Amino acid sequence: MTQHSFLAIDPATRRVSLDARDPAFYGNPNRAYAALHAACPTFYWEEQKQWFFTGYDHVNALLRDRRFGRQILHIATREELGMPEPAEHTRHFDKAEEHSLLEIEPPEHTRLRTLVNRAFVSRHVEKMTPEIEALANRLIDGFEKDGKTELLASFADIIPVTMIARMIGIPEEMGPQLLKWSHDYVGMYMFKRSRADEEAADRSAKEFADYVRQVIAERRAEPRDDLLSHMIHTEHKGQFLTEDELISTTIVLLNAGHEATVHQIGNSVRVILESGIDPATMFSDEKTTERTVEETLRIGAPVHIFQRWCLEPCEIDGVSFKRGDKVSLILAAANLDPQKFTDPLTFKPARDEGANLSFGAGIHFCIGAPLARLELNIVLPLLFKRLPGLKIAETPTVKDVYHFHGLERLDLTW
Repeated sequence: MTQHSFLAIDPATRRVSLDARDPAFYGNPNRAYAALHAACPTFYWEEQKQWFFTGYDHVNALLRDRRFGRQILHIATREELGMPEPAEHTRHFDKAEEHSLLEIEPPEHTRLRTLVNRAFVSRHVEKMTPEIEALANRLIDGFEKDGKTELLASFADIIPVTMIARMIGIPEEMGPQLLKWSHDYVGMYMFKRSRADEEAADRSAKEFADYVRQVIAERRAEPRDDLLSHMIHTEHKGQFLTEDELISTTIVLLNAGHEATVHQIGNSVRVILESGIDPATMFSDEKTTERTVEETLRIGAPVHIFQRWCLEPCEIDGVSFKRGDKVSLILAAANLDPQKFTDPLTFKPARDEGANLSFGAGIHFCIGAPLARLELNIVLPLLFKRLPGLKIAETPTVKDVYHFHGLERLDLTW
């Protein structure tokens, strides 16, 4: 049996005890993932009462496997599955998530994604390059003379939320409020979330939905050249999106369109600075920049877990599943599979060993991946070019929200 302060592995039974709220784990989960790869990449997590997959090939295949899905109630009833009724105190959150692209399956998913997809293709988001550069430069102008900054508040929080708000058609001065709503939302994805977390998420879901409803009414009356107007006024096979679908889709695009990228900017800067490698060698041209960004995504992924429902009986890696079982895929651990990546815990900016799974795969592949990649490929080289001598001032503090991996603070000097 493998033993750590926060982790106990029994390879013979593939049973694992892991305390996800222990700072020794969430401060550096990659260590635990390496131990799991060595002992049992597929394991039953006792505390979560669920099977988890960390192997690259298994995670990649399961993300695409139509025997598994993000929802189950489209093919079975709560009674059949022994599921409790939805909680009353999270009804606004549940309503806002009802038509979320992250949570639904075809044909509804296909219809909604088709309407939104065009706005996020690479050739469209690349037109935002000058805006992203201008915003990043303006933010750096604001703190460059100080010789120090807390990067998340002064830079990483602002760029993704501003760009996705502009794209959708939400006034960018709403940025701080969008961040608050989004942070409350994320509380629903913590292990062992509290009643207070759930109530905060529900409150924010109601406020968020009420606000989006108001903006929808404005865009119905006066359409603009933005994604929200496009979603309101475009039909797919003779159908327009309902108001509830518009609200769910707008909320998920705003949340998913910035939350992970905020974390990734912080994670990437930290990984680069802690590597001791000269940043100038990582951003010397477009190709080296792209590879550096992909390597930071691989080794410092912002979203760690995606869950799937088993839709029909099947067997994966010797484990039998029945309809209604839930499984979890650890994307960040798949990125560290030694069967796929050599010396996987080492940051190698020139690495070229295939795609990471940080944006998922299959029909739920992150729709905002082209925008996130564009932002990272612009702002990371810019930071290191504008602020030579950049270094970490204090040990970064990590958020204790497992499922996600990001920093609370990243204090820098130059």
